[in-house]
Amino acid sequence: MITKLRQVSTAPLSCKICGAEAALFGVVDFAKHCSEARSRRLPLSGTPVYYHRCQVCGFLFTDAFDDWSEANFKTNIYNDGYIEVDPDYREARPISNAKLVQHFFGARKAELRVLDYGGGDGLLSTTLRGSGFLDAQTFDPFVADFAQPPQEKFDVVTCFETLEHMPDPMTGVAAIVSSTKETGLVLFSTLVQPADFEMHGVNWWYVGPRNGHVSIFSRAALVRAWQHHGYQTASFNDNLHMAFRTLPEFARHLLKQA
Repeated sequence: MITKLRQVSTAPLSCKICGAEAALFGVVDFAKHCSEARSRRLPLSGTPVYYHRCQVCGFLFTDAFDDWSEANFKTNIYNDGYIEVDPDYREARPISNAKLVQHFFGARKAELRVLDYGGGDGLLSTTLRGSGFLDAQTFDPFVADFAQPPQEKFDVVTCFETLEHMPDPMTGVAAIVSSTKETGLVLFSTLVQPADFEMHGVNWWYVGPRNGHVSIFSRAALVRAWQHHGYQTASFNDNLHMAFRTLPEFARHLLKQA
């Protein structure tokens, strides 16, 4: 049985990014997940999850899980069944992302310290250390071995497929910023809403409460979230982005690709 969700409000909520009104936008069953095109759909849970969308910045979010503890998330979402709805989580994604980090920063790896924020079982960081990066650490509140946030700051903070999992994205972005050096860079992925998002609505494949996808960004919302902390953003595509106060020298070559 799913842990009780927050009671649904039919009144507009305050947008979690910009504070403007966010009216009810749509509802899906809790069992909806992002890999339905690749694997089987799960049986309906009978638990509706309502999403609101900001009328100003376009941010889509649910407050259904805002009262949950980390233990609730581990029990209901990040449990033994999670791999079925995100089959790339353990190996394929961290290995692919490690190759991307090496491609972007490998020429300077001997002087760069990397934090993988929301890094799961730590495979990405292990791979980077093995390839010669000065240091690579993992933080993930849902993995016991990596649940303690590091106290130091890093040259590069990676954050792959994590922002969409944050019930409180502004606090999450603030935590990422606090782990990044003033002269550092955040390399992150989260899929922004497509131009025809309103046609898809909450049926869009990336809206998946069973995956823990509770915060779905528009481009405008993404820019606002980082601007709040004095960061600029640049996007390589709809999914891969970087954020920084001043683009560090070791990353200037990336402007040709963003």
